[in-house]
Amino acid sequence: MARPVPLSIAHVTPYAWEVPHEVNVLVDRVAAELRGRGHRVVVVAPSRDGRLVRESRARIRRGGEDVLGAEVLAVGEVLPELPTASRRRAPGLPVDVARTVEELFDNAAFDVVHVHEPFALSTAAAALRHSRALNVGTFHAPAERLVSMQAARRIVELLFGRLDARVASYGSTAELIRRSFPADYRVVLPGTDPVERPERDGPVRIVFADEEERGAIRVFLRALRLLDPGLDWEAVVQTSRGAVPSLRVPERLRARVRFEDPGGLGGADVVVAASNGNGPAPGLLLRAAAAGAVPLASSLAVYEEVLADGDRGLLFPCGEPGALAAQLARLVGDEGLRERLISAAQQVVRGWDEVAGDYEAIYEEVAARRRDTGGNPEIARRLRGRPRIDVDLHMHTDHSGDCATPVEVLLETARKQGLGAIAVTDHNEVSGAFEAVEKAERFGVKVIVGEEVK
Repeated sequence: MARPVPLSIAHVTPYAWEVPHEVNVLVDRVAAELRGRGHRVVVVAPSRDGRLVRESRARIRRGGEDVLGAEVLAVGEVLPELPTASRRRAPGLPVDVARTVEELFDNAAFDVVHVHEPFALSTAAAALRHSRALNVGTFHAPAERLVSMQAARRIVELLFGRLDARVASYGSTAELIRRSFPADYRVVLPGTDPVERPERDGPVRIVFADEEERGAIRVFLRALRLLDPGLDWEAVVQTSRGAVPSLRVPERLRARVRFEDPGGLGGADVVVAASNGNGPAPGLLLRAAAAGAVPLASSLAVYEEVLADGDRGLLFPCGEPGALAAQLARLVGDEGLRERLISAAQQVVRGWDEVAGDYEAIYEEVAARRRDTGGNPEIARRLRGRPRIDVDLHMHTDHSGDCATPVEVLLETARKQGLGAIAVTDHNEVSGAFEAVEKAERFGVKVIVGEEVK
C-alpha cells in the first residue's frame, strides 16, 4: 500500500504548553507519531515561558523553514493561574496572540491546520480565523461552554464554518456540540501511554487523581468514611493542592489515606472518578484501563460511554458518597470481579499510533478535496483570447436597512471602478436590484438581481 503524501501540519492547542492537560498530551503524542510517518508537524500553543515565546516569534518573523522546522511554537505568553483556578479551563487569550498567529500563517504554508477546542477567545479560535489551509477541528471536553454555545453562538458558528472536518474525542462530546452546532462529527477515541504494572502484595489500592472539579474529591473522601473498617484497603489522593484543612480525613483513616503529588496510575487496583459533570476527565478512565486498574466512575454520559454502561468498570450515581462506598466495598472484597472488569477494560485501550493513523486518514481525505491551482490547461487555452470583465457579486443600496448608498451612486461608482457587472444583494429586499436594472444601461453596467436573507 502506498504511503500517504507527506503533509505540513499545525496542531493548535488552547492550553499553555507547560500544563499537563490531556489535550496537550494528545497533541504531543500524535505529533510525534505523525513525524515518524514522514509528516512535518508544528505544535502551536500559548506558553508560560517568556524565553520560548520570544524565540518562537523570531522564528515566525523569519518564516518559511524556520517555522516548518520547529516542533513547538509559543505564540503568546499567559500568566500562571491562581491556585484556586480550575485546571479544566483553558487560560484566557493573551492580548497579542491573534497578531502573532496571523503572522505565522502569513509567513509559512501549511497543508492542514488542526485546532483543538477552537471555541471563542482561545489560541485555537485565532488560528482557525487566520488559517489559510485545510482545517480540522477536534472537540474534547464533554462539558457545556456558556460563552461559545450561547452568548457568542452566532460568531462561533461562522468560525466553525471554516472547518473542513470535525472530530470529537467521545460520542458524548459529539452529541453535546452537535446540539448547538449541527454537523457530522467523527469520533476518534484518545490513546494512552503504556503503563508498567508493578508486582505488589498488600491491601487493595484505591487511587483518586484530582483532575476533575473541586467537589469530586469531597465525594471521594466522604465515601472512604463510609467504608467498612474491616475491609483491606488503602487510598492514595494524587493532588497538587495538598491536604488542605477542608479536606482533612478522620483520625481513624489517616493511616490508610495519604496525599501525594500527581503521578502515574501504576500500582493502582481501583481508580475513582467522581465528577458531577462540571469538569469530567474521561481520559482518566482510559489511563486507568491502561494501568490495569478497575475504573469506578460517576454516572455521567461520557463515563458511561467509556465504561460501556458498566461492562468495563463500575458506576455510581453522581454526588452520592454512600453509593460510591458500596461499589468500593464490592471491588475490595471480590478479587474475581476486579479481574473480570480489568480484562474487559482493555477493550478501550488504544495506542497513540492507532490514533495518529485515524487522524492521518482524515487529513488525506480533506487534502484530496484540494483543487489543482494550476487549473485545466485546455480550458485556459480556450479562454485566453476571450474578452473578460471585472465583476463584484455582493453590493448593497439604500434599499437595505443598513446601507445609505443610492442606486445611482452605486452604479456610477461601479462604472468609474471599471466593473462590467455587479450583483445587487440587498438584505431581505429586491426592489433596489430592480431599480438598478432599470437604470443600468445609462451607466454601462450590467446588474444581476439578488437578495441576501438575514
